[in-house]
Amino acid sequence: AGYYGDGLNAIIVFAACFLPDSSRTDYNYVMENLFLYVISTLELMVAEDYMIVYLNGATPRRRMPGLGWMKKCYQMIDRRLRKNLKSFIIVHPSWFIRTILAVTRPFISSKFSSKIQYVNTLAELREMIPMEYVHIPDSIVK
Repeated sequence: AGYYGDGLNAIIVFAACFLPDSSRTDYNYVMENLFLYVISTLELMVAEDYMIVYLNGATPRRRMPGLGWMKKCYQMIDRRLRKNLKSFIIVHPSWFIRTILAVTRPFISSKFSSKIQYVNTLAELREMIPMEYVHIPDSIVK
């Protein structure tokens, strides 16, 4: 989505509404390869600190990633990427996302937990980060 600060700090936007439907027969294969693609992209993009903006709005439950997948992702991210993550912003968090994170909080590091922020509106997000390069899909804006 762009950079903030002195130009080396990346903003990564992840729109859950574009994830594959969990009813696909190849769902696990697609999700695993999607994660590997995201990690390889992060490795190339992230020179310094970075933040992830997770857009949860307009996402039906069948497109939200499962707990097992999220746990596997967290475990596979190398230490440098976990350390350089400054903020994980969840925009339009559903009760499901809040519940999953509340249940998993004892199993993830307190440092990582402190990086998670909930944002209820796009206006609130604009107050937190520079939005000039952040593309918000129309379905989420609506």
